[in-house]
Amino acid sequence: MKILAVGDIVGESGVKELQKNLPKIKKEKNIDFVIVNGENSAGGMGITESIFKNILHSGGNVVTMGNHTWGKKDIFNFIDAPELIRPANYPEGVVGKGYNIYNCNDKKIAVINLIGRVDINILTENPFILSRKIIDKIKNNADIIIVDFHAEATAEKIALGYYLDGKVTAIFGTHTHVQTADEKILPNGTGYITDIGMTGPKYSVIGMDIKASIKRFETTLPERYKVAEGECIFNSCIFDIDDNTNKVIKIERLNYNM
Repeated sequence: MKILAVGDIVGESGVKELQKNLPKIKKEKNIDFVIVNGENSAGGMGITESIFKNILHSGGNVVTMGNHTWGKKDIFNFIDAPELIRPANYPEGVVGKGYNIYNCNDKKIAVINLIGRVDINILTENPFILSRKIIDKIKNNADIIIVDFHAEATAEKIALGYYLDGKVTAIFGTHTHVQTADEKILPNGTGYITDIGMTGPKYSVIGMDIKASIKRFETTLPERYKVAEGECIFNSCIFDIDDNTNKVIKIERLNYNM
């Protein structure tokens, strides 16, 4: 079983890059299942129903979200779609779901979406405690458990990796838009990488227009962010999972147009 995780889609140009690359990657790499983080896909903030459908039509099986989940109000029209997951540690009673279980090649794959609490200005439940509760609930109903941890702090991501080591098949980080070169199989068998990067404008500040970004740092004055234009990169990561043990045996980072 090969599971591909695609880094944060940034803007409509990032969606087009996904549409261009994903079908051929699935074929060339024999990918069975695809997870795409789409929380920045609509103008850099949120997702729309048309973009959501485009991601699925391109070959995505699941779309995960993050701190910009509610960036486009259109999401409330399709929040209950089985292929869409928002962070599980939003407060109880919030619409949508934080995990789901999918059938693929006679395997049951659980995908959990979590959001960090360090340097992210959103009031959420503790992702450590909540993740364990979810895993205890679903562990007998899933062969494979994958976690997308949408978090800012490297330390928080690494800590959750060790916290869940041996309890999930793989955990990958999203949100920082810069792919890290620390992919590894942790001591108890969980596949891990701190951040899988982004799919969006190459010459940018994590996907955003360079001049606008610099002005914010130079002047400290508010400057409206906008998605950069031009050539795009495609970041993703493949988790190769043994069909007998359901454990990761290899992790491969993919970088196109870097």
